[in-house]
Amino acid sequence: MDRFRPLRRIQVEPEPAASPAPAATGGGGDAEGDESPAPAAGLLMGAKVRRRAAVYRDCKGDYIGVPNDPCLTKILSKQGDNKVLFADKVLKFTQSGKMKRRILVITDFALYLVDPDADILKRRIALAAVDKLYISNLSDNFFAIIVPTEYDCLMASTRKKEIVDVIVKAIKSTSEYEPEVASSNR
Repeated sequence: MDRFRPLRRIQVEPEPAASPAPAATGGGGDAEGDESPAPAAGLLMGAKVRRRAAVYRDCKGDYIGVPNDPCLTKILSKQGDNKVLFADKVLKFTQSGKMKRRILVITDFALYLVDPDADILKRRIALAAVDKLYISNLSDNFFAIIVPTEYDCLMASTRKKEIVDVIVKAIKSTSEYEPEVASSNR
């Protein structure tokens, strides 16, 4: 029984006199250093604390080289889109829970989901049809694109914040409409 007992006791509760003192002074140098997640929380509407690597990540946009891929350029030219804002590999989840590898290409007018194995267009979503974007509260890579006229799209990507930013900026630039971005785990 003694082996299950912790060797040292650790004080978990903070001292009540120490925590209100820096807040009452109104901005000492040490108070800003203690609250490192606070500035990063404002990047996503104050709803989520960002990981340190995600805050200062360089945003390149095209991570797979769409102009160098003849199949992707052919798909985009057939649809009438030329300007690529973002392109990367993502995981798409079906209704049955299966994961499918897809290439997500965001242009100034539409989202494209392309099968990387067969190089065929699986889905095209007009940016005007996007109503909401949901991002997971957890430190995972899940996000959902809500399209009221079609079925929704649940995906996972390590660059989910960049994807959401690009979609919102593209919709704002083409129309005066701004999609709702919410943070949810459902």
